[in-house]
Amino acid sequence: MVAPLSSSQEVFIQGITQQGRTFRPSDWAERLAGVMSQFRPGGARLTPGAHLGYSPWCIPTTLGGVKCVVVNAALQQHEPMAWDFVMNFARDNELQVVEACLLPDAKG
Repeated sequence: MVAPLSSSQEVFIQGITQQGRTFRPSDWAERLAGVMSQFRPGGARLTPGAHLGYSPWCIPTTLGGVKCVVVNAALQQHEPMAWDFVMNFARDNELQVVEACLLPDAKG
């Protein structure tokens, strides 16, 4: 079992190993988020096409040129086994993990 988050809202699993190498394959973030797509607020959706979108709790993105998966802390509370899966994926692949909070873009 992975330790609970401190006060952060999200965990960023970065596509950089602890040794500083880029993690491969290049679409790893989309694959991981795709596996996690069924875990969402309100449970899995049985409607046609529901599997085509990412869960709001596990989103692939690129930050500063680095592929990442942003995992929302709500996943840990609502789906502990899914949380353990993504955290163990990061640990087993020696990926860098950072607790943070993704802020919306400032519009001005």
